[in-house]
This record gives sequence, structure tokens and C-alpha cells, in this order.
Amino acid sequence: MSKKIKRSANAAFGVLLLSVVAALAAFLPGATHAQRTQTATVNPKSAAVVSATTEVLQETSKIRKLPVLRQVRSGAQSRADIEKMIIKNLDEDTTPEEMRSTEVALKKYGLVPADFRLRPFIVSLLAEQVAGYYDPKTQEFYLADWIDLDGQKPVMAHELTHALQDQHFNLRRFEKWPKGDSDAELAAQALVEGDATFVMTQYIMANPLRAFAMMKSMTAGNNSTEQIDRAPRALRESLLFPYDRGMKFAAQVYRKGGWELLSKAYTDLPQSSEQILHAEKYFAREAPVKVEMRDLSSMLGAGWKRTDYDVNGEWSFYLILDEYLKAEDASGKASAGWGGDRYALYEEPRTGGVVLAQLTAWDTEQDASEFFDAYAQRTALRYKDAGGSNAAPGEDATLRQWQTAEGGVHMERRGARVAILEGIPAKANARELMKAVWQ
Repeated sequence: MSKKIKRSANAAFGVLLLSVVAALAAFLPGATHAQRTQTATVNPKSAAVVSATTEVLQETSKIRKLPVLRQVRSGAQSRADIEKMIIKNLDEDTTPEEMRSTEVALKKYGLVPADFRLRPFIVSLLAEQVAGYYDPKTQEFYLADWIDLDGQKPVMAHELTHALQDQHFNLRRFEKWPKGDSDAELAAQALVEGDATFVMTQYIMANPLRAFAMMKSMTAGNNSTEQIDRAPRALRESLLFPYDRGMKFAAQVYRKGGWELLSKAYTDLPQSSEQILHAEKYFAREAPVKVEMRDLSSMLGAGWKRTDYDVNGEWSFYLILDEYLKAEDASGKASAGWGGDRYALYEEPRTGGVVLAQLTAWDTEQDASEFFDAYAQRTALRYKDAGGSNAAPGEDATLRQWQTAEGGVHMERRGARVAILEGIPAKANARELMKAVWQ
């Protein structure tokens, strides 16, 4: 679900957060590897950007301990050019079907309103927040021409770190991530963005005046935050995860083994959002459990089709729980024992039916029990009309079921695993469906 920041109390982080939001165009599908926009004339600010690129690249190279293997072509682009780039790459890298299934899944989990439209929101968000981007396909860097150059040099340091990463580790290998493991993809994105954000903090700390220049640039320029401010919480926090949580991860790897160990992470990639959230699990090479489920389409009946099949991961389960529990500690604890999972989304176009099937693996039975209880609480809050309840004293504590306006919801725990079905149609055999989830 997370495919498609530990907060610091010091004043410098407020500046960092603004620049991280401004760099969002480096995260979403297609944005980190944008196609070059053809323009009829050279942008008048390009010469200044080219000059600054040489200076910032050299300093960034010294900080990151990665030599410059080749100079980076750069320039300035207008808001219109950048918006064209955003739309072009969304269209090229994400099919309408993929975008729609992600939107349906977000709605089924109750993470966005029923009338929410994902694609136009993403376009509006990126058009509002983009400050610059590095393109691995063309090996070029562009800075927005409406932003004060001196104040945005930290953003340049972030994006030019991507250029150094590309020169040494080949960022293009992340472009065609295998389908069906978005949590591992999110972890790789967190490494790339967290590394660049961590370098950006070092660049700012090398000269504190840069922080003031950035703050002045962000407050004086035409920098709206309307779209990011009104974004559904789960979407906003998922967008920020690679920068915020990724930066924390990069800092922990750096403290353990310096830049050399952080560079080695591009060969020995983090495998899950769990490893990003708990770097000790990355160091221990605690790999996620591979979970699979059989296709339930035929059991659901004619017209039903599986439209999404993926991995949520610890981070997504935290967001799914806390959207309704609104208790960060409890949601964090309930999702922290994640070991692996798989979810499948089924749709029936004629009736608009949606079924969500999930099979989750946990480190211990206690972890599974904590998640089971938390998800049951979330479910009762998610469906206001739910006819059902948490287990009463003396009842089986490993089974739950509700009837809602969106269909039946069944949960079952077996040892260290939990199976969940949501949206079960009235005519479907819930018992047989649940049995198939376990097989």
C-alpha cells in the first residue's frame, strides 16, 4: 500500500522538513527519473544553476566521500515544464489500472475518503511542492526557476547526492522493481532518499547560514503547502517516510560503519520497512517471511477479479491501525512484531463489490495476538455500522466476525499468523473463503 519523519526538536529540523517536502518530486513513480523536457529557449536562470551545480557537487562529494566521476549537466525549469514532466512520467510509469487499484485499496482500508481521486491529487501535490530533480536516465539535474538559488542550495545538495549515488551505485536498477513487493521497494527508496537527506543535513551543518537562507527562501517565495497540508494522513506520512525514516536509518548505518557501510547498503539492500524502522534488524539480516495466498476469484463467483496482490509491511500496518486507533504507541507496538504478509484485492465491476484478503506472519504468537486485538479494535471503529464485537469473556479469542454495509469481516489467528477477510459478499461461503486464505 505504501508504494505509490523520528522528529527532532531542534530548530534546524524545521528547515529540513520544508526542504524534504520541497523535494517530494524525487519519490513518486516516475519523478526520480523524469524525462528531459524539451523547451524552445534556454531558461534565463540556467547559467546560474550550472555554476552553482559545480560548486555544490564538489562539496557534496567531499561530505559523502564519493568522488565525482563525471560532471552533471544542469539547468532551470519553469513550473509549466516541471508539471509537464510530472504528468508525462506518471503516465509512462504507472498504468491507469495500477493507479486505480491503489486508490481502491486505500479506500477499502479506510485511509482516504470515498470521493478521493489519487492521480489528480498526486499531480497537484507534486506541482505545488517540487523544487528540483535529478534524472538518472539523462543524468541531468534541474532546479525550479521560481525559487531563490542561494536558499535552495541544500535542495541541490540532496539532488546532487542522487547524481553521486547514480554514478557509483546505478539508480536506474531501481526503476523496474518486481511487482508484488512494494514494502521492499519502499525500503530501497528509503535508503536512497534517506542517504541524500542525511547528506543534506551535513551540508547545512557545515554552514549554519545556509539554514537561514533556506528559511528565507521558503517563506519569501511562492511556496504553498495547501496540497500536502490537506493530504490524508496515511498518504502524507507514506510520502515522507523515505525522507524522514530513511534519514534516521542512514544516520544509524553511518554511526555504525561510516560512509563505507552506507555505500555497502546499496549492494546489501534493506529488505523491508521493518528494517528501516529498526536498523538493528537490518544489521542482523532479519529477512521478511515470504507469504503467498491462492487466488480467490473463482470462489467469489462470476465477474470477480484479483486486481492487486502485494505486501503491506510494518509501516503500512502501523498507518492502517493508527488511522482509527489514534494511539501511536499502541499502533506501533501492534505492528512492530511484523514478520511478513500478503494482501489481495478483488473487485466485481458490475456490483462495485470489493473484497480484501490478508494473511500476515508475526515473529511470535504474542506479536500475532497483539496485532489481532489491535486490528479487531480498528475494524470496529472503521465500520460504524458493524454488527459484531470483540470477544466477550469465555469466547474464543482467536476468532472475530462482523457484518457491515460493505460485507462481512472475518478474522482468525492461528499461532503466529493472522488471516483477515473484509467485504465478504452475502452469497459467498465465508468459511470456505477463510479456509482458502490459509491454504
